[in-house]
Amino acid sequence: MFASRMVRRPGTWLTVAVALVLAVVLIVHLDRGQPEPGSAAGGAPPTTSATAPPAVQAPEWMRPLRPGEKPPQFVLFSFDGAGSHEHWSRYLALAESVHAHFSGLLSGIYLLTDEQRAHYTGPGHRPGTASIGFGGSAAEVATRVRDLNAAVAAGHQIGTHYNGHFCTGAEPSVGRWTTPGWTGEIGQFSRFVDDAHAHLGLHLSAKDVTGGRTPCLEGNWAQAFPAMRAAGYTFDSSQPSDGVKWPTRLDGIWEFWMPYVKVPALHKKVIMMDYNLWYQLGHAKNDTGQYTQATLETYRGAYRAAFDGNRAPLVIGNHFNDWAGGAFSRAAEGFMGEVCTKPETVCATYAEVTEWMSLQDPAVLDRFRAMPPAQVG
Repeated sequence: MFASRMVRRPGTWLTVAVALVLAVVLIVHLDRGQPEPGSAAGGAPPTTSATAPPAVQAPEWMRPLRPGEKPPQFVLFSFDGAGSHEHWSRYLALAESVHAHFSGLLSGIYLLTDEQRAHYTGPGHRPGTASIGFGGSAAEVATRVRDLNAAVAAGHQIGTHYNGHFCTGAEPSVGRWTTPGWTGEIGQFSRFVDDAHAHLGLHLSAKDVTGGRTPCLEGNWAQAFPAMRAAGYTFDSSQPSDGVKWPTRLDGIWEFWMPYVKVPALHKKVIMMDYNLWYQLGHAKNDTGQYTQATLETYRGAYRAAFDGNRAPLVIGNHFNDWAGGAFSRAAEGFMGEVCTKPETVCATYAEVTEWMSLQDPAVLDRFRAMPPAQVG
């Protein structure tokens, strides 16, 4: 859900490692919403997707590029956990006002009430244990289902943040899972979604979920990707890149990179994820420090670098959180409000950008991919 994979960048991420222990404590109460009863186990899953949003006319930009035309500057807002009713309400209203789409990456156990926690068993862990909270009461789960339905109806994408959020220190953590472990984790996520579809009225089935982001951006990709492919997933957005980089197809999965960019207030590079920014700006202290402006400046700098450079899709990784008095939520909301109305800019989902890329001449996209990753000056 937050922090980065230290093993990928030796020496660069050392300061974040301390944060992982703190993260386990901080996250337990994050991202939960309000909802209704129903069994989260059992029930025959739908065999086909009957939950896609109603067909609408394709936007003007959903077409092949014309000769000499630059790609739109895609901005992909994505939120790990995706369980908080308050945050769903705010972002849905804001996105509608600026004609934006975004992606909510759901933690599957948020579809289980606290009493149903034994229905989940993380790879190598005891039944009913997780590093985050479960879904709360039946009423809270019912509200969460309504929020997810509203998101689907509005054209937003629901992806996965998997289930138990076992990061480094909560062993066996996701970085140590084998392919069978990942297969079991994804299978349980799919079952929770399909059970909510069958019993709680969720307008989403497992077949509608095509990818997501791993907890703490961790994972052994040689082990994880085969399980993702077997589940029909087509994208991942977990691995960091130096600068803003075009998605890359890795072992059949589109990797939408998490950019590692210069933070003007710090004069150094940080992975552009709200938790990482919080840790680097304020050492993860849960105080009322105002980091909104520093985060906004980081977002703006990354946007300008991509827009004026390689036009690579810009991933804005976030959570539904109120860290530092809501400073990072204010930054994300403020940036969504200003950037999604800019010319030649589209705030879109992973699925929409993937579809757009499929329409392009590969040689045209390769020319943009060959450009250096966009760097904040």
